[in-house]
Amino acid sequence: MSITAQKNNPLHGKTLAYVVTQLSEHYGWAELGYLLRFNCFIKDPSVNSSLKFLRKNEWARKQVEQLYVDTFSA
Repeated sequence: MSITAQKNNPLHGKTLAYVVTQLSEHYGWAELGYLLRFNCFIKDPSVNSSLKFLRKNEWARKQVEQLYVDTFSA
């Protein structure tokens, strides 16, 4: 991927842990669980359990990243 493409990427330089932390602080775990319906956000939620799930499931990670972009790139 070129530098030009990364310059326009709102996730460039942001770790998955940062994204999950920002979303959990903005929405809270209950709202995240409502919006995305992932058990890692509903049952005993934490950043670590969320990261474990999201790293194994690319489809879920993409949904979390899209929510981050939609929320913070206004």
